[in-house]
Amino acid sequence: MSGVTVTLAEIRETPLSVDEVLSSVADPRAGGTCLFVGTVRNHDVKHSEKSLEGGDPADVTHLDYSAHPQAAEVARALAERLAAEGRVVRIGVVHRVGRLDIGDLAVVVAVSAEHRGEAFDVCRRLIDELKATVPIWKHQRFTDGSDEWVGLP
Repeated sequence: MSGVTVTLAEIRETPLSVDEVLSSVADPRAGGTCLFVGTVRNHDVKHSEKSLEGGDPADVTHLDYSAHPQAAEVARALAERLAAEGRVVRIGVVHRVGRLDIGDLAVVVAVSAEHRGEAFDVCRRLIDELKATVPIWKHQRFTDGSDEWVGLP
């Protein structure tokens, strides 16, 4: 398929918009669009499992995301690599950094394709590889006063 476009690949300090990312992948060639929205939840499963061994689990109060200065370039390279496979029409990805409170949007990715199967497959790969390879780190703060870094090399 020709004309595959990475429409958005950014790291931002400002609140994210699902509508912006979704509209960035709209295309008349697309028969299916897959969207993933990651939000800040009020607990961390791994931290809670550790806490259960020694007492009550600690709830998350907020997160602080940090990113390497080249994180947006790495995110764009990932999206372009997936786009080059020719299975999709458009790809958009935005991740937020800075302080995020419970319920805030942390990441929004969208993929449009001629068929839903490709949109689902590539969207899942995009979010999974983004979390595994893009240099973004999460500092979790808990109600018990503890904290934990996630995603450090």
